[in-house]
Amino acid sequence: MIEKTALNSGWTLSCNDTVRPGLPAAIPATVPGCVHLDLLANRLIPDPYIDVNEITNDWIGKTDWTYRCSFEAMLDDARVQELVFDGLDTVAVISLNGEEIGRTFNMHRTYRFDASGLLKSGANELTVIFRSAYAYGAEMEKHYGYRPNNYPGPGNLMRKMACNFGWDWGPTLVTAGLWKPVRLESWDRARLAETRVSATLDGGDGRVKVHARLARQGDKTPLRLVAEIGGVTKTVAIGPDEEAVSLELSLPSPQLWWPHHLGAQPLYPMTLRLTDDASDDLLDAHERELGFRSLRLDTAADEHGSAFTFVINDVPLFICGANWIPDDCFPPRVTAERYAARIEEAKAANIHMLRVWGGGIFETDEFYQACDRAGMLVWQDFLFACAAYPEEEPLRNEVEAEVRDNVVRLMPHASLVLWNGNNENIWGFDEWGWRPIIKAGESWGLGYYLDLLPRLCAELDPDRPYYPGSPYSGSMEIEPNADAHGCKHIWDVWNDVGYEVYRNYIPRFCSEFGWQAPAVWATIEESVHDAPLTPQSNGVFHHQKATEGNDKLIRGLSGHLPEPKSMDDWHFATQLNQARAIRFGVEHMRSHREICKGAVVWQFNDCWPVTSWAALDSAGRRKPLWYALKAAYDPRLLTIQPRGGGLAAVAVNERTLFWRAKISGKRMKLDGTVLADFEFWRLLCDRFEAKEFPLPEDIVMPEVPKDEVIVVEMLDRRAYHYFVEDIELALPAPRLTVDVVGIDGGYQIEVTAQNFLKDLCLMADRLDPDAAVDTMLVTLLPGESHVFVVKTAKAIRADDIVVGTVLRSANDLVAKH
Repeated sequence: MIEKTALNSGWTLSCNDTVRPGLPAAIPATVPGCVHLDLLANRLIPDPYIDVNEITNDWIGKTDWTYRCSFEAMLDDARVQELVFDGLDTVAVISLNGEEIGRTFNMHRTYRFDASGLLKSGANELTVIFRSAYAYGAEMEKHYGYRPNNYPGPGNLMRKMACNFGWDWGPTLVTAGLWKPVRLESWDRARLAETRVSATLDGGDGRVKVHARLARQGDKTPLRLVAEIGGVTKTVAIGPDEEAVSLELSLPSPQLWWPHHLGAQPLYPMTLRLTDDASDDLLDAHERELGFRSLRLDTAADEHGSAFTFVINDVPLFICGANWIPDDCFPPRVTAERYAARIEEAKAANIHMLRVWGGGIFETDEFYQACDRAGMLVWQDFLFACAAYPEEEPLRNEVEAEVRDNVVRLMPHASLVLWNGNNENIWGFDEWGWRPIIKAGESWGLGYYLDLLPRLCAELDPDRPYYPGSPYSGSMEIEPNADAHGCKHIWDVWNDVGYEVYRNYIPRFCSEFGWQAPAVWATIEESVHDAPLTPQSNGVFHHQKATEGNDKLIRGLSGHLPEPKSMDDWHFATQLNQARAIRFGVEHMRSHREICKGAVVWQFNDCWPVTSWAALDSAGRRKPLWYALKAAYDPRLLTIQPRGGGLAAVAVNERTLFWRAKISGKRMKLDGTVLADFEFWRLLCDRFEAKEFPLPEDIVMPEVPKDEVIVVEMLDRRAYHYFVEDIELALPAPRLTVDVVGIDGGYQIEVTAQNFLKDLCLMADRLDPDAAVDTMLVTLLPGESHVFVVKTAKAIRADDIVVGTVLRSANDLVAKH
C-alpha cells in the first residue's frame, strides 16, 4: 500500500532580498500557507486588511522567498519515493538535499517529483524557492508581447490566481508559498496515477464509469482493479503490459441526487482497490462519494432565439444563483468548516447555484464536497478572466496540464453541472477595444475556448456540458452578450444607469449582474479606524476598489432615495438600495420564466472587508442584500410587474407541487384607508410556472400616487407596488413600539407599527458584532407587528433598540429629506 508522510511541519521562511531590514534569517512558517500569512503570524507586517496597510505590503510580491524543511526518511530500494505538492504558488524551484528536482509555473496544478535517487536515510532538507510573480510576468511579456488586461499585473501571462493582482473588489496582495499540502509518498509495484470517475443515469439505473491510468515500477506483474458501490462489485484483471484500464458498474434504481430546493442529496460511497493478482496485496485505493442525476444544458433554437436552460433529472430549472469568488485573499485560511458555513448561508438565502468565477481558483476538494452534501449546484469557470491570454508555449502546455488535473479531480462531483471556458474574454475582444491592440495573427485565448478546452472536456468528462464563455451567445456569428441567445452579463446597470433599466432586458440566462454596497457596520469598524468614519475618509475610501464606486453609489440613489447627509445614513441608504436593486432585477427575470431560465447575481461572498457587490461580507455577516435574495429567490414568489400597459400579480412556483390559493389585493392610502380591493377565489400556479393575474383597473389607477400603495396577498406571500419612488412617497416619520423577550440563545424583538413602515431592518451588529438577525426588509401596514429573532449572548433591553441606528427603515431616510 502507498505510504504517505505529511510534510506540513518544521518549515521556515527566508527573504531572498538581503537588504530588506528587520527580517529574521529564518521565520517560522506554516504549510499549507503563504508568505503574507507567515509574516503576519510573526508580527513582521501589519494586517493588510486593516486601514490602508495593503499598500505597505506591495514589496512582498516583488521579492523572492525561500521555504526550507528538514524531515526524516527511511530508505527502501524496493520502493519508489515521490514528493507530492498539491499546490505551489507559483514560480518555484524545488531542491532536495541540495539537488534541483523540479520547477513549477502553475498555481493550479498538483506536482509529483521522483525523489528516490536523492533521498537519504535520516535527515533530509527540502527547499522551495519562489520567484516574484512580477519579475516572471515581466519576462513573459517580453516573450509573448503585450496582451490587453482589464486589471493590473501579469495575471494573464501566467497560471496564477488573477485577482491576486487586484480587482474592483479585491486588494493587490501578490502571494507566494506552498498553499496546499505537501507529502512524501512511497510505493512499490504500481499505483493509480490517474482515476477518472463519473456517475450518470441509464434509464432508472445508475451507471459508474471508471478509467484508471497506472504508474508501474520494477518487474511488472498482473494486477486487479476492484470497484464497489452500493453493494455492487466489479473486478477487472490488468495484464503486466497494461498501463490503463476501464470498467463500468450498474447500480439498480439509485435514489436521485437533486438541487436542495427540489429533493434530497443521497451520496453513495465508492471504493477502488488496486491489488497484486498473485499475492492479493493492496497496492493503492481510491475512495469518494457519488450522486446520481441526469444533466444536460439545453441551448436549442426556439421562438425567442436560443435557450440556455439547465435540465436536471429531466426537469428544466430556473437557476437562482450567485457568483463565488475566493473567500479569502489567502486561500489556505479557508477551512472545510468555513466552506460549509458559507455554502449553508447561500442555501439559506434560497440560492441553489454558485458560479466559481474564472479570476480565482479551482476550489479545494472540501468546497465541492460541501456542495454535494448541500445540494448546491456548481458552475465552474476555467481560469481565464477579463483579459487576453497568449496561446503560445509555455502557457499552452501549462493550461492543458492544469485542465487535465482539475477536470479529473472534480468530475465525480454531482454538484458540478457546467464547465465554462472563460469570464468576459470573448465579450472583451468583441466590445472592449481589444481588436486594434491585438496584432494580426496574435493569439488572445479564443483557441482555448473553442478548441482546446472543449476537446479536453469531451475526452475526460463527456457526460458534463461545456460552454465557451460567459457571456456568450452560442456562436461567434452573434454578438456575445445578446439578450436572445446564451448567457448574458448586465453591467450598464450600476456602471451607467439606474436599476430600473433591468426591466429593459429579458435575457435567456443572466450569469452576472450586481449592485454595490458597503460591508456591515461592525465589519467596517473592525477594519477601518478613521476618526471620523466618512465615505471619503482614507480607510473607508481605500476599501472601495471600483472605479468611481462611491460616486456610483450616490448616483444610484438618484430618483429612488434622498442623498444621505451622515455616515450612518450613507451606510444604510446604499445597503438598502443594493438590496432593492437586486430584488427588482431578480423578480423581473423570474416573472419572465418562460424565456429567462436563470439569474446568477454578482456576487455572494467577499475576500476581505470592502465595499462590494457581495451579499455576505468577508466576516460572514449578512448585508441587507442577503435578505433580499432570500425573498427574491423564494421558491414561491409573488411579485407585481408591469404587463400590457397595466399591472399584473405574478406567482412564480419552483416547488414540486402546484400552488393553488385565493389571491386578494387592495389599493390603500399609507394610513391604512382602503380605496379599492379585489378577491379571486383560486389562482392556480403549476410547478415550474410563472402565472400572471392582471390587476383590476381600479387597483392600478391611483388618485394620489405619493400616498398610495397596492398590496396583493396569496396565502402567506405578499407583494407591494408603489406608484412613485420613495423620494416622492409620503412616508411618515416612523412611529412604533418595541417589546423585547429573552429566548434560548437570544431575543425576540417585536416591533408594532403605528404607521406605515417600509423596509424595516434591525441592524443586529449595532447591538453586538457577533449577533445575527433572522429577517430584514419587512414592510408593515399600520397596526401590524413583526418579530425579529436575534441570536446573541449579550444582554439587550428595549432601550437599546434605537430608531435610526439599530432599527432602520426607508421612513427615517425620507423623513429627514
